[in-house]
Amino acid sequence: MFLTIKKIPKVSWSSKKPLNLRPKLATFLFLCFGLSLFGIGEGLLLVSTTGASPWSVLAQGISLHIDYSIGLITFFISLFVIFLWIFLSQKPGIGTILNAIIIAAMIDICLNYVQTPDSFISKILLAFLAVFLVGLGSGFYLIANLGPGPRDGLMTGLQRKSNFPIALVRAFLEITVVSIGWYLGGIVGIGTLLFAFGVGPAVALGLYLVNKSFS
Repeated sequence: MFLTIKKIPKVSWSSKKPLNLRPKLATFLFLCFGLSLFGIGEGLLLVSTTGASPWSVLAQGISLHIDYSIGLITFFISLFVIFLWIFLSQKPGIGTILNAIIIAAMIDICLNYVQTPDSFISKILLAFLAVFLVGLGSGFYLIANLGPGPRDGLMTGLQRKSNFPIALVRAFLEITVVSIGWYLGGIVGIGTLLFAFGVGPAVALGLYLVNKSFS
């Protein structure tokens, strides 16, 4: 059962080390594919107008006050988070940098080229699809093992420095950013709750599917 997965699987194309600067072509391509799916999922959740993931709520809130796209602001947020890694003794990998670039680009592509559905049911279904794509994309990029995403690295770095439980650290980060984003005008709604409660099982499912189908 996919919900019982406790560690990230290793497959034939997984990198042996997160800081591998010369990965196999298959590893690199699966990484980019996974990050693209992840970014499309984030973008579709915004398109659904039912809410967004906590970090996208923050980017959306900031975008209401400065004349930059949500994708570009997401990229700048990722760069700022990577900068914070300096104080946490974290080292970015290829996956970390591509995470910041590809996800930001996919968000803007979705917002520019995908229309919001008219009916409420269609919006909710789009939100479910979005969370599934984030989970599936996470499966690919986590199994690639080429470095954590900016926010994941911030979470693990803070946990190591503070020695607090990782669940508490993650909850603190997510609540903080979604609160700031909401205060700035970002949309918090059903989609935000769906992401908060559904992304864990979706990532577990993504890991299971990728491990079984692309090993």
